Amino acid sequence: MNEKFLEVGDVMQILGISRLAAYKLMRQINSELEKKGYIVIRGKVSRKYLLHAKFEVAERIWFYLIPTAQGRVKWLRKHKKLAMLGEHVHWQPRKYPTDGNMLKVHDNVAIASNVEFTMHDIIHWIFDGMEGHRCFQEFADCIEINENVFIGAGARILPGVSVGPNAIVAAGAIVNKDVLPGTVVGGVPARVIGSFEDLMKNRKMYSDMIQSVKANNIDVDDFLWNEFSKNHKIEAGENGEEH
Repeated sequence: MNEKFLEVGDVMQILGISRLAAYKLMRQINSELEKKGYIVIRGKVSRKYLLHAKFEVAERIWFYLIPTAQGRVKWLRKHKKLAMLGEHVHWQPRKYPTDGNMLKVHDNVAIASNVEFTMHDIIHWIFDGMEGHRCFQEFADCIEINENVFIGAGARILPGVSVGPNAIVAAGAIVNKDVLPGTVVGGVPARVIGSFEDLMKNRKMYSDMIQSVKANNIDVDDFLWNEFSKNHKIEAGENGEEH
């Protein structure tokens, strides 16, 4: 085994992966090295950078296994994985972005499960293919999440987006432009569907209602199911069909 460079068989042995996966990883590493100005050898990969990649895989597995959102925040802060990570942050996703140095998260932010931050794309790949050689640079841009922001489950924030302050991104939204302060956005692509202030008032009313239910020793689950049944009652039509 060469001390400086590894071939596909070496990569398969070290990482315990298939030949196809090994080639894919080697191409990814060599592509990143080319961007940094290094000369790469076709069909081989730097031993140093492969071992670094192996370490990163281990880090991501470790992060996935951290059981709590606050534990993940503590890990992100300790290892400086983001350009900025404010106070009172809730990080529910089981992974962190590859380009974390291009993501700023301010104070009092809650990020729900399966949220993705995309700081780059690979459109340059097809342009290079049209030209027959590498001449286009990978597009990348920063993302900033300002204070007092909630991002719902499964939302995706695209490059060059600033969110908030005082804003809500609904679950499943794809955000491709700035989210204005004080707004609630949702949909694909995301658009304004409400105001932060109105949602806060509604949630305050809900909180007061639940506190009252508890104070009267009423089971909260039973209460919510009763309310649900009232609001979603299905009535039979003249011909017996439900509507």
